[in-house]
Amino acid sequence: MKKFDNFCSYLDILSQAGNQDLSNEFIQSGIIDKFALQFELSWKLLKALLQYEGDPLGNTGSPREILKGAYRSYGFVEEDLWLDMLHDRNVIEHTYDAEELSRVLGEILSVYIPAFQTLRDAIRAHYGDELERIA
Repeated sequence: MKKFDNFCSYLDILSQAGNQDLSNEFIQSGIIDKFALQFELSWKLLKALLQYEGDPLGNTGSPREILKGAYRSYGFVEEDLWLDMLHDRNVIEHTYDAEELSRVLGEILSVYIPAFQTLRDAIRAHYGDELERIA
């Protein structure tokens, strides 16, 4: 599944964030930007999986609805965590407050990257080889 492959590929890059010079503002900005992209890839992957499963929520374009539907369909999606992620993705798109961006960066490193990794592993476990046949 191309969406899953893209998700994994970008996650491999984002997962290196903790090994970077986090005092460098350019690096911080890059991590925040990579997070926003990874989040987009995540909810769109979940949308495609819901569509594959025949869930009508897969036809919506709302990340919030997709996340809520994924929570109901999959035991490996933590609704509150993913809604927090959605909130922080929206925050970074509309704020220039250094303190708030620093808080989000901390969440990315300590909570969100592990959540993306958990999602990757859970999807692999749930679908296995079937992933290759999903459009």
